[in-house]
Amino acid sequence: MFIKPWQGSLFFIHNSIYFMKCLVTGAAGFLGSNISERLISMGAEVIGIDCFIDYYPRALKEKNLTKLWESKQFTFIEKSLLDVNLSELLDGVDYVFHQAAQAGVRASWGKDFEIYTENNIKATQQLLDACKEKPIKRLIYASSSSVYGDVKEFPMRETMFLQPVSPYGVSKLAAEHLCVLYWKNFKVPTISLRYFTVYGPRQRPDMAFNKFIKAILKGDTIHIYGDGKQTRDFTFVADAVDANISAMTNGTPGGVYNIGGGSRISVNDVLAILGKISGIEPKISYEEKQKGDVQDTCADTTLAKNELLYQPKVGIEEGLRQEYEWLKGLMG
Repeated sequence: MFIKPWQGSLFFIHNSIYFMKCLVTGAAGFLGSNISERLISMGAEVIGIDCFIDYYPRALKEKNLTKLWESKQFTFIEKSLLDVNLSELLDGVDYVFHQAAQAGVRASWGKDFEIYTENNIKATQQLLDACKEKPIKRLIYASSSSVYGDVKEFPMRETMFLQPVSPYGVSKLAAEHLCVLYWKNFKVPTISLRYFTVYGPRQRPDMAFNKFIKAILKGDTIHIYGDGKQTRDFTFVADAVDANISAMTNGTPGGVYNIGGGSRISVNDVLAILGKISGIEPKISYEEKQKGDVQDTCADTTLAKNELLYQPKVGIEEGLRQEYEWLKGLMG
């Protein structure tokens, strides 16, 4: 377990000053570590909790924490939400950023679904139950575009009928529903953010861009499931962090918001951009589409723009360039 001392901090918002204490679950992960760093830069105190699920190498997650461990404003707890005393953990906490989850669409089938029900549904329910006894100002939940499934109409709107096509999507939707239930019944002030394929530096190694870039740098073949014409709405990590920070004070409690980057593009076009950035022609092998993969995603972010004041700033080419340079440096 890694622990750092707790210190007081001031937070400026709406021209007022008060002490702000935040809890970030999944703090060693891609988004959790970025959110934690942003909060600390704002003067907040941050408790980060992560149990280092073995979905990808621990060393990568520890690297994500490098800057955070240098800060006196950061306290880290290595433990599962299912095992920690949540009431004690939440003492004095103003804001909760619930990023912890078992990730992965393709890995969520069969016996492994039990891991998803434990870490995505049960852990969320226990956290929400503990929050109902505390005067928290906002709990911001990391949901996913996977809750939509294969829709017939684009862009995807929050009011659409939801029919996930993977067990992972089902688990994220169940937790999203729990957030609404705890707002309606216990006034836990939740906001759910449906992320649309977040990418950028620190992206998980199982995610497509990370795999593509590493394959290009190594001269390996990139395996594409399907014909490469499938599209995604890609969101740069800094924009996703902006959405979380905005959700602290904006938005409607119990609300759900799409967080997309406005960069809907096909996989084939992504590979062309990476070829341009790297100066290397990608080697590509097209293979059978995987179960649980949706064909297309495209976020309608009107609600987020109107209520969260969300406005993505980083386009796909600039975002890919940043991730490419980060991975290139990481690989030496």
